Amino acid sequence: MDQQVFIFDTTLRDGEQVPGCKLNTKEKLELALKLEALGVDVIEAGFPISSPGDFESVSQISRAIKTATVCGLSRAVQKDIEVAAQALKYAKRPRIHTGIGTSDFHIKSKFNTTKEEILLRAVQAVKWARNFTDDVEFYAEDAGRTDNEYLARVIEAVIGAGATVVNIPDTTGYCLPDQYGEKIAFLKNNVSNIDKAVISCHCHNDLGLATANSIAGVVSGARQIECTINGLGERAGNTSLEEVVMVIKQHKHLGLFTNIQSKMLNPLSREVSDIMRVPVQPNKAIVGANAFSHSSGIHQDGFLKDSLTYEIINPEEVGADGSKIVLTARSGRSALAYRFQKIGYEFTRNDIDVLYDAFLKVADKIKEVEEADLHALAKAYKPENITA
Repeated sequence: MDQQVFIFDTTLRDGEQVPGCKLNTKEKLELALKLEALGVDVIEAGFPISSPGDFESVSQISRAIKTATVCGLSRAVQKDIEVAAQALKYAKRPRIHTGIGTSDFHIKSKFNTTKEEILLRAVQAVKWARNFTDDVEFYAEDAGRTDNEYLARVIEAVIGAGATVVNIPDTTGYCLPDQYGEKIAFLKNNVSNIDKAVISCHCHNDLGLATANSIAGVVSGARQIECTINGLGERAGNTSLEEVVMVIKQHKHLGLFTNIQSKMLNPLSREVSDIMRVPVQPNKAIVGANAFSHSSGIHQDGFLKDSLTYEIINPEEVGADGSKIVLTARSGRSALAYRFQKIGYEFTRNDIDVLYDAFLKVADKIKEVEEADLHALAKAYKPENITA
């Protein structure tokens, strides 16, 4: 029986931390409703104590969301937790997300304290949060660089205090996939009460490994992935929602599934890009403009014979416009014939052989041969036989 991986979307919190991406309450509410329709399980709506605007956003989202869990972030500080609880007061399924740094870098440099003190503060934060809700997530910030033995002690203690989800962030994007996977496996095997909580992956993309690390985490037993639309987030970004969802969907042998409506991925990607004013790189997996474009002659020929030769995902499955045969100087005869046919010309193989030489002369001068260029080539070649 396949097991569900819960999708925790933090576009409205971690994604919004991208410089220049600040959202107002109306924009946040609009995106939250779209995320609920997409099928995300948890919406991290914001960090309520950080500003009156964020408090109001979390409060309004809490009132509007019907099925998803609405989550508010806090530090391991009593006032933070009380304010988060107040903002979540009207949520149908509220979750308080609290935590503290657990790596030596954080304990010594950030907090100037001891491991024992951090352990006590972690437990206290969870107890405070449990006064307001039964759903409490604890994050061990910089878990990626935290000693596994100590991390296991912290996780066991916070579950004992009532945490229902334990978040193991690779805050700096430092881990390799095998290291991150082994860290999750270590917790599964060495935390006596781990069966009482869901393990969550929150990976950053500083070394381009956020998706790989998150997948390694769920393979090792984590059952929640924290991610953002388009991989938005601090520095190099967070785990990309669309990537982990489609990895899980493609690799059925993992025995996992999500509730995400994949046909909404491309439309929502474009909407987030517009609202947050961050363009999506053209070669971005799943939602980039070139994700289903083919320009090399060898690839085009194979694709036209059988799309599975060069596409593992049907564009319609993720709400993309469709596959594209892009004509460049690297394109071959089959692609040229295909594009001519698409705009209404019926040319023989001999015609294409002659046209191909003319096409290459044009293609060498410009980056991409467009429809207007094809019409010009056709008219110059055999104007009396034009059927388009």
